[in-house]
Amino acid sequence: MKKAKKILKAIVAVILTLIVLFGIYFVYVLIAYHRLEDNIALEITSTTDSFEECRTGEEYTIGTYNIGFGAYTPEYSFFMNGGKYSWAMSEEGLHENIDNIIGEIRSFEPDIMLLQEVDFGGTRTYNYDERSRIEELLEPGNVAFAQNYDSPYLFWPVYQPHGANKSGIFTYARFRITSSLRRSLPISESLSKLVDLDRCYSISRIPVENGRELVIINIHMSAYGSNPSVREGQINMFTEEMRREYEAGNYVIVGGDFNHNLRDEIDPDAPGWAQRFPREDLPEGFSLAFDVCQGETDIAHNTGRASEVPYDPATTYTVTLDGFFVSDNITVTSYHAVDTGYLYSDHDPVVMQFVLEE
Repeated sequence: MKKAKKILKAIVAVILTLIVLFGIYFVYVLIAYHRLEDNIALEITSTTDSFEECRTGEEYTIGTYNIGFGAYTPEYSFFMNGGKYSWAMSEEGLHENIDNIIGEIRSFEPDIMLLQEVDFGGTRTYNYDERSRIEELLEPGNVAFAQNYDSPYLFWPVYQPHGANKSGIFTYARFRITSSLRRSLPISESLSKLVDLDRCYSISRIPVENGRELVIINIHMSAYGSNPSVREGQINMFTEEMRREYEAGNYVIVGGDFNHNLRDEIDPDAPGWAQRFPREDLPEGFSLAFDVCQGETDIAHNTGRASEVPYDPATTYTVTLDGFFVSDNITVTSYHAVDTGYLYSDHDPVVMQFVLEE
């Protein structure tokens, strides 16, 4: 009887200790959580003193690629979706995959490149500065980097805590970027914000020889923990930005990971992060680039895959999450959803050629 009481007391003590520790951790997360300020002017990093002038009437190439913090090889599954891993599978493999991603990007010979989920110091990527490595290996040009979030330490999953992570969106151009601004997207105000993380887009300005500007908006919209009001708020914010720039006479390209199905279809079986993008909410003068492409268009391949299990081309759910919106003073001459078989990320890149009209 005495032995049973001792065991019961020990069990109660353990349970109380766990409750106290959880309470302390919960308070830490609430205190440590913060959003970056809105309207942050971004530093422009230059790797050359000689820039090509952006001109009307010439064809240029732009790409967008969510690199999935370099972790998502085909066998990778992510714990937030019910998968296995919370870190890249190995440090050596992460470094190799980032270099493979850069090689893929260089093969497009982009004049402008938009990247999302670029980590620069965090538990899940072994504190590797992916931003610096990408900048180092791209062709000489300008880079504007906007930090998306700086998350508190996440002690989950228990077997491999996700930890504290810093990630952002990366804009590269062969042209001179005169300024770039980080804008904070609206996110959930409830406790779900602790997993929704911070979200933003950047606005980078490239002067054109006719006195106008080519305005590049690089965006990564919410996926986890978002709700209809958050989605509506995010769409309203960046589409209003598009409208203002267009009315000012500028050329506007919006590219990135929209976390919506960009095809004009409603899939009743789609998961919550893959709902149809409401293209009817685009401002007057804007279109999805593949809808108005006047040249070769290849969008047979979907750009994003589900990541709760390793990639299986026969069974994995895929959807077109990534792409471009353009203003009608830009002619799209080709548009390609590149099929790598999700070799390097849970997303595949999109490459577009375009011409600025006089």
